[in-house]
Amino acid sequence: MDKREAILGAAFTVFAHRGYARACMEEIAEVAGVAKHTVYNHLGDKENVFRSALEAAADAVMAENLAVVEGLTADGRETPFGADELHDLLDGVAHRLLLRCCDERSWSLRRLLYAEVARFPDLLEIVWGSGAGRLKQSLADRLARLSLAGHLRPCDPAEAAEQLLALLTGPMEARSRLGTRRVPETELRVVGVSAVRTFLAAYGPVVRT
Repeated sequence: MDKREAILGAAFTVFAHRGYARACMEEIAEVAGVAKHTVYNHLGDKENVFRSALEAAADAVMAENLAVVEGLTADGRETPFGADELHDLLDGVAHRLLLRCCDERSWSLRRLLYAEVARFPDLLEIVWGSGAGRLKQSLADRLARLSLAGHLRPCDPAEAAEQLLALLTGPMEARSRLGTRRVPETELRVVGVSAVRTFLAAYGPVVRT
């Protein structure tokens, strides 16, 4: 398994740098520190190496995103959040999701999918579609718990999760120019704060006077 993981990591690095067409098995083997026949023995041909490398990278990215979403909880609280507490909780999660969205591995993964979608149309759903679905479902579960506990107003949690993710990822696509421009920390903060403010305007608890 160590060799397989080394090969997958090396393959993703090479594909991200070279693109699918220009990448070669010899370079992947060299970066992984194994013989070329070892790459073939573990993963087969170049097409399967590409598929496996993207799936492994997507799984790693998704695991990090899901870990961030797990922090969106009010478990153990007996009283609703104050307005500032709720904002700070959402703002922290939003910022960490933006950091994951904008790291080089995440952008490389998306750029490879964009570039090779015509050659590997099924990968868009396997790597991106199912992953986005898992993230949305996990976020929806957390938002549903917050709503049931009175921290958010009653809502369709799946719709709320989709909208919060769109408020975060949409601006980053434009600001980073699909990952070709590094987004400064100050801009990340602006996007996160704006997303949370808009989200709470729609889903924050009703204030009774």
